[in-house]
Amino acid sequence: MTINVNPYLQFRDTARAAMEFYADVFGGEATVSTFGDFGLAQDPADADKVMHSQLVIDGRAWLMASDTPASMSLPEASSVAVSLFGGSEDAEVLRAQWAKLIDGGHIVEDLVAAPWGDHFGMVTDRFGTFWMVNIGADPQ
Repeated sequence: MTINVNPYLQFRDTARAAMEFYADVFGGEATVSTFGDFGLAQDPADADKVMHSQLVIDGRAWLMASDTPASMSLPEASSVAVSLFGGSEDAEVLRAQWAKLIDGGHIVEDLVAAPWGDHFGMVTDRFGTFWMVNIGADPQ
């Protein structure tokens, strides 16, 4: 059996736009099912909201998201951070992803050389998701 731990992001009304953005950042195409698709919209205003969306990244990681219906509470802020870690061989891809994540976002800590030898940065993207990016140093 294979068990995966994957981020599941919650939004109020922006899950579709967020997942389209993440598909641009990471590649691939997000699948989307709405509350209306399954007849689960208790409020007609929720029918077109995202009940479940997922983006498969490089065939090995899943980023999932949904909109929280108006009838349910959604915390204003989350303590969840999504981390992107790779080695020096992944630097070009990770830097390109960083550049897209910071577009319209807020850099918490710039992507710079860290005390442990890697390059590390933190950003809250335009949808409020907190990301940590770590690019491993070249082996000594």
